[in-house]
Amino acid sequence: MSDESPVRSYKDLEVWRVAMDLAVACYKATSTFPREETYGLTAQIRRSAVSIAANMAEGYGRETTSSFVHFLRIAQGSLEEVETHLSSVERVEIRPAAPLGPLFNLCERVSKMLRNPIRSLEKQSEAER
Repeated sequence: MSDESPVRSYKDLEVWRVAMDLAVACYKATSTFPREETYGLTAQIRRSAVSIAANMAEGYGRETTSSFVHFLRIAQGSLEEVETHLSSVERVEIRPAAPLGPLFNLCERVSKMLRNPIRSLEKQSEAER
């Protein structure tokens, strides 16, 4: 998102859009998992991937900067959860049709993108006190 565009909605946040891309990619990748993983890793990956963007949206809708930061941190935790589940997929040698490397790359991108607003909003919140 360019500096020229005002943020009017969580949908204007580039990090939210990339997190949504990650959720879609996780859904597609897990669709190739074995059927016996439907209620295991497939469900866990999907839930945690969707919760990243969902927590950003919920936090954006809150009244205070500190609440938004809190939900961004929850989103960050969900991101770590996705990465952990994906690592489990590798360790137990579930062989999805799609390689997991691009998912790990998206996770890393979202993680880096989340750090900046958390830091800047924390500074803003401290200044408001």
